[in-house]
Amino acid sequence: MRNIGIFAHVDAGKTTLSEQLLVHSGKLRSAGSVDRGTAFTDDLPVERRRGISVRASCVAFTWKNTEIRLIDTPGHTDFSAEIERSFWALDAAILLVDAAKGVEPQTQALFRALREQGLPFLIFLNKMDRDGVNLNRTLKEIENRLTDSALPLWDSEKMLETAVSSDDQLLERYLDGEDISDAEIRNIISVLTSKEQVYPVLYGSALHDEGIETLLNAIVEFLPPPKSEPELCGVAFSTARDVRMGRGLWVRLFGGSLENRMAIEIEEGIDPMTGETRKTQRKITRLRGANGQDLESLRAGDVGIVFGLGDLPIGFVFGNAELLPRKVSPGLLREPLITASVFPKDKEKLEELRTACAELSSEDPLLSAQYLPELSQVQIRVMGKVQLEILEEIFSTRFNLEVSFGDPKIIYRETIREKARGFVAYTMPKPCWAILEFEIEPAERGSGVSYSSIVAPRDILLRYQHQVESAIPRALSQGRLGWQATDLKITLVGGGHHLIHTHPLDFVVATPMAIQDGLKNGGSVLLEPILECRFIVPLELVGRVMSDVLTMRGEMVSTSSDEESASLTALIPAATSLDYPTSFASFTSGRGSMNTRLFGYRECPAELGETAPRRGVDPLDRSKYILAARSALDGNIY
Repeated sequence: MRNIGIFAHVDAGKTTLSEQLLVHSGKLRSAGSVDRGTAFTDDLPVERRRGISVRASCVAFTWKNTEIRLIDTPGHTDFSAEIERSFWALDAAILLVDAAKGVEPQTQALFRALREQGLPFLIFLNKMDRDGVNLNRTLKEIENRLTDSALPLWDSEKMLETAVSSDDQLLERYLDGEDISDAEIRNIISVLTSKEQVYPVLYGSALHDEGIETLLNAIVEFLPPPKSEPELCGVAFSTARDVRMGRGLWVRLFGGSLENRMAIEIEEGIDPMTGETRKTQRKITRLRGANGQDLESLRAGDVGIVFGLGDLPIGFVFGNAELLPRKVSPGLLREPLITASVFPKDKEKLEELRTACAELSSEDPLLSAQYLPELSQVQIRVMGKVQLEILEEIFSTRFNLEVSFGDPKIIYRETIREKARGFVAYTMPKPCWAILEFEIEPAERGSGVSYSSIVAPRDILLRYQHQVESAIPRALSQGRLGWQATDLKITLVGGGHHLIHTHPLDFVVATPMAIQDGLKNGGSVLLEPILECRFIVPLELVGRVMSDVLTMRGEMVSTSSDEESASLTALIPAATSLDYPTSFASFTSGRGSMNTRLFGYRECPAELGETAPRRGVDPLDRSKYILAARSALDGNIY
């Protein structure tokens, strides 16, 4: 069994390669076409019309008695969240490189991500049929721009050298003049690949059906099978829709099993009377394997669809989250940097729009759709303008909603300017009693939020202190400028509860009031996202790019060049570079490439940034906030 994904820069040929793997395995009679909208793995209507993958899809096939579950992922950076979620399900991967274009910036980003996620992978050089492609030159580029651990499988001397240098006994035999068998060499290369010490390289052409069976053999020979954990452990990494069964969840199981009709325990908010987490059960109604057949159970190592669990979000963990091989936390690869308002063209359909946005947010947690009643609009977070175009089509075809979007705006953050204290005495109107005092101070840029308490349990019971800690993220979701507050060190330094008057959730209500008081006292600093932009351009365009970088308030970090092109790296504010990809594509006439990733956040002059409208009631508007918070708790939606 193998669970693998294919990753590549957009238009490198991922979906075409997937089709050929399915044909050679006997899963398909003939390969579909991305351009004609007939690709087997592009099953969404929008994917077939656009000729791009926007959602990870999974399909199973067999090669040499090994069942391979293949996840075909999007290539466009606007769908990085979907790429990231596919990591959760994998044991290994194939990194596809367009040999005609070489190592593009997105290829470098994917390489780094695969390394960070601890996934062993093969490298497949695609489009070797193109004019001017030079195998050795492309391999050299991989060694220079990706890794010197790339191992060409067609170079028997390099394979022998790699094998004997990694095994002392084998080296001794080799130095004694003993012949080392090809099987021994390949077995050691397999072990080294699993340990991520080497990355085997193959080549071919997916479009012209060259090198496909060699790649299939390498998947079985060099990529590792799944490991089995001792207890239930799995994660939902994508969604599926069925005409009869409705919404399903693609689940990768790492340990234990899921059975048909099995009850799954779900946490659903906080009980306002006890302060404890409410738990309910939902029952699995059907299980379906990656090959499309209904199953009685999913076992460790399996990938399949689970029906009957309602609106459980992507990222839901089944069983013991500590046993997952990698962290399930949306946004590790890339976070949305722009927000946009979405409006129904028919104002009477606002409620339908809210329902649709909630459903899409359960499929993509980073979308973070929020309804702002004071503005009668829904706000969403997206990666870029291509994602907005895709969403517009999804609203139309899937939900029968015609929508329009407001102008995209950059998502800023904020922090505190200087150390301050925040205090609240929430003792009225009765029954309530929660007194809190925090010390809040600036932290190193990019460090996030740290929290600690020096208050003794006799002053605030530990269960109340746990409630304070759990309420911190919500309290920081909007600072005084309306953006998420970050880079803070927060310490609970004082406070008290009352044996009679303290309601179970008084400290949940009080925490935002005290935190916002501290942010107000310490002053606000606006932080803007800074992108690391990597350009590859012809030599004659280097001056133009450098000039543009300075115009966008950016700074050059590094430059390098060869006989034909230059590689430039710059740090540029996201706010000034939002439309630059379109301009770049125009003046380079397609001869350049540009890739961006979030570098971090830096202080931004107030006049160059902007504040955000507050969502909900300001905790410093005390009477209105307390009324709203109590009502929210009663409805279990706080």
